[in-house]
Amino acid sequence: MKSRIFMYLFIFTLLLVIFQFVNSKNIIEEYDGQLTSYKDVNTQLRDSIRTMEDNIVEDLYTFRFDTNDDAMTYWENRGFKISEFVPSIKDGLISLNEYDTEDHPLVPFASMSGEKMRIDQIRMLNHRWIILNFTDGKYFGEMLLGYDLDEKGNVKFTELGSLLYQP
Repeated sequence: MKSRIFMYLFIFTLLLVIFQFVNSKNIIEEYDGQLTSYKDVNTQLRDSIRTMEDNIVEDLYTFRFDTNDDAMTYWENRGFKISEFVPSIKDGLISLNEYDTEDHPLVPFASMSGEKMRIDQIRMLNHRWIILNFTDGKYFGEMLLGYDLDEKGNVKFTELGSLLYQP
């Protein structure tokens, strides 16, 4: 009788150990699968971040007046302080948004929504070109301008190209 109790205890213990082993193995495999999945997602996210960082760096140094030493040197050699020159050009363009006529003095498209055309965003590309966005609230477009100073120091803008997007 005593030997049967030990045999039953042994079998029960063996079954319990087998159950624990199989259960632990399944849990470890599940965690390993999740860890592998997280590692893959992490790798993809790191690659996306790296790509975005590369794009940001490229955007920072591509066609920007404030990172173009030659363009800044051009105006500095003519006696201008860049810290004052750039805001004065941008303020001059924004001030053109206040007009009493029906058409904007610089934008070659008339408003089709009843609102006035207004210059929205300005980006100085170099010492000769500016790209800007304009809108009337419904229609919008872009424009490439050339700029220079006349003998009196007034800024003279020349339209080099423009386009209007369809809503």
